[in-house]
Amino acid sequence: MSDRIKSEVKKTSIGGQALIEGIMMKGPDKIATAVRKPDGEIVVKESKIKPLFKHKFFKLPIIRGSFVLIDSLVSGVKELMYSAEFFGDDYEEDAIDKFLKKVFKDKADTAIIYASVIIALFFSVGIFILGPTFLTNFLKNIVKSTFFLNFIEGVIRVGLFVLYVYFVSKLDDIKRVFMYHGAEHKTIYCYEHKEELVVENARKYSTLHPRCGTSFMINVMLISIIVFSFFGWPNPLMRFIIRIGTLPLIAGLSYELNKYVGKQDSDNFLVKIITFPGFMIQKITTKEPDDSMLEVAIKAMERVIPQNGEDDTW
Repeated sequence: MSDRIKSEVKKTSIGGQALIEGIMMKGPDKIATAVRKPDGEIVVKESKIKPLFKHKFFKLPIIRGSFVLIDSLVSGVKELMYSAEFFGDDYEEDAIDKFLKKVFKDKADTAIIYASVIIALFFSVGIFILGPTFLTNFLKNIVKSTFFLNFIEGVIRVGLFVLYVYFVSKLDDIKRVFMYHGAEHKTIYCYEHKEELVVENARKYSTLHPRCGTSFMINVMLISIIVFSFFGWPNPLMRFIIRIGTLPLIAGLSYELNKYVGKQDSDNFLVKIITFPGFMIQKITTKEPDDSMLEVAIKAMERVIPQNGEDDTW
């Protein structure tokens, strides 16, 4: 990449999410979701951002990380459901969705969104937080160092996550979602480098981006090793309480780390070290998109770029 292009990099806060045959982009004041329908037409939906947590307290460094995560999960699930509506024959409602629609009626869609987030958090905590500490406990009579017990727990946690994304990536539908994920990153890079948002320009960029949610998840797991080590290796009940209780702190630290990386030069040596683990996993969670997917990503990006002087930088 030329020095000219490097010098023009814009540190934007715009981010996105891959959906079912589509992409959601989130700008400073609105969200745009572009979906390619089965007939090939691209439809774009815009909506104003309505934060769940509006008080200044929720915007304080470290504290904001957990609330940004929850807010992103809610908006992400909402847009995912929207994209799925265009493929109703292929994506049928499950028993939980049918139950919630029966109970909540007109408020069913909102109930489904929050139920989906709660269930996702429940399984994530169970599998990737509590599961590894349970497995590592079998080694406590062999490994005497509490630091190494926490380190082993962290290795198991990362290993489970990598195995999960690897096997999920083999599913045909998820392969396409990961291709759209790559299109999202390429389009954001194109915008950050102040190039015209056209397929030819976006195509040349990497599918790996330092502000990716995958990198955030890996940062959470790595930072948890350090945080949990401060508490030793107490009994199972105390470990459960500590791991749940410190999750907001870990999420907050991970968010600030991602935010820091997003502001720095990609050639910075420290940034390269920080982003390396996330980039390795992104090689699984992002794939090279085709031109039609880049077109969808560009359509979404164009709608969230500030037009009236609003600031979209970090």
